[in-house]
Amino acid sequence: MWSRQRGRLKPLCCGVEELRCRRREREAALRKARREQQLVSKRLLRDEALEEAEEGCVAMIFGEAEIQQFLRLAQRGTEEKERERALVSLRRGLQRPEMQQTFIRLEGSIRTLVGLLTSNQALLQLEAARCLHELSHSEQSAVVEACLPATSYLLTYLSGHSSDFIELCLYTLGNLIVESEAVRRQLLPQGIVPALAACIQSPHLTVLEALGYALSQLLQAKEAPEKIIPSVLGSTLPQHMLQLLQPGPKLNLGVAVEFAWCLHYIICSQVNNALLITQGALSTLGLLLLDLAGAVQRTEDAGLELLACPVLRCLSNLLTEAAAEAVGGQLQLRDERVVAALFILLQFLLQKQPSLLPEGLWLLNNLTANSPSFCTSLLSLDLIEPLLHLLSVSNVVLTVLCNVAEKGPAYCQRLWPGPLLSSLLDTLAFSDTEVVGQSLELLQLLFLYQPGAAQAFLQQSGLQALQRHEEVAQLQDRVHALQQTALHG
Repeated sequence: MWSRQRGRLKPLCCGVEELRCRRREREAALRKARREQQLVSKRLLRDEALEEAEEGCVAMIFGEAEIQQFLRLAQRGTEEKERERALVSLRRGLQRPEMQQTFIRLEGSIRTLVGLLTSNQALLQLEAARCLHELSHSEQSAVVEACLPATSYLLTYLSGHSSDFIELCLYTLGNLIVESEAVRRQLLPQGIVPALAACIQSPHLTVLEALGYALSQLLQAKEAPEKIIPSVLGSTLPQHMLQLLQPGPKLNLGVAVEFAWCLHYIICSQVNNALLITQGALSTLGLLLLDLAGAVQRTEDAGLELLACPVLRCLSNLLTEAAAEAVGGQLQLRDERVVAALFILLQFLLQKQPSLLPEGLWLLNNLTANSPSFCTSLLSLDLIEPLLHLLSVSNVVLTVLCNVAEKGPAYCQRLWPGPLLSSLLDTLAFSDTEVVGQSLELLQLLFLYQPGAAQAFLQQSGLQALQRHEEVAQLQDRVHALQQTALHG
């Protein structure tokens, strides 16, 4: 979107700049709201084979004595299988919030679990890690805080050899990181960012997906812009993330979704987006947009909208950076391909996930805001009418049309009258004053550049749409002023 212009606004003869500035200020507030939206969540990783084996077994609620017995057996049982069974029973019990509370109240319970986690017996380590994972998924902050002594060991095990164990540690860390500032305070100086950077070179897709989740949780911390994101940008993580988002046969949807959100949180922080742009973020995301448009035409598989959302947001926000204008050629795409791909995605989202349509429209707004060539593509591909069909979804459609109209007489000539006239008559009858105001802004631009449009509009409308609005006198005066400006300007 646009950056805010400085300086005093001039009289009506500079109406285009006045309208542009007004839209920029309105959009700045909307951008801020979108940047502050978070996707904080927790993941629960459970082994499908174990779930099937334990089918029909209901998680029991155990008392303190039973929990202590499980811990004693796990710690001092005579056989490894007996010790493992005790931990399995404990893990299943820890799926219940009531038992989690009981467990952390027991003196030495977490210490015993950490001792088993650091033992030299792989099966016991794995079951102890699964118990900690159940605790990490708790909604109770006290339960999460109790896991703090285990976090350093979980971090150390990220450099291990078992992909299953690394995956479990990553999801557990991700759950703990998002919940507890104390956990983050402990892990940052211990090198969690370098540890994650080492993990991203794993050949295992399950590890990469878990890594993307853990990193996205870390990047959403309130202190991330000051204490975390600079370290991430200084590591090899951004380059590897962009490689994992490269379209092609090796692109994995689950991995791409996680790292696209990571990229989104980094971009929203505005710490150093110029660096991402110089590393090819615009080019990679632009190509991924084309790939997504092709994919939604080829397959009905669910899940593509999960990737579309962060990709659209990343591109939208990067295009607002001054650095994007300097390296705009890095998109390495013809304008028509980008616009056509975006409309294919809009149609897909209309059918599959209408709530995401505003994301696509924001991207179209940012593409057309300062680029006559993208506005030309919109017109040459005859996309104004399909765009108008989305007016009921978002009034960003009106902002996009203003972007086109303000480019001058040649653009307004192609906009008017066409299907635009009847749509504007409808919007002027809306009860939403913001929609009516944006419609009038669009009319002002058309009247300025197309003098005949004012007379044609007033003749056809008969001011009926305006008279239905509660602010009729003010709106009529404004239309009259616009007409005079068009006729004498």
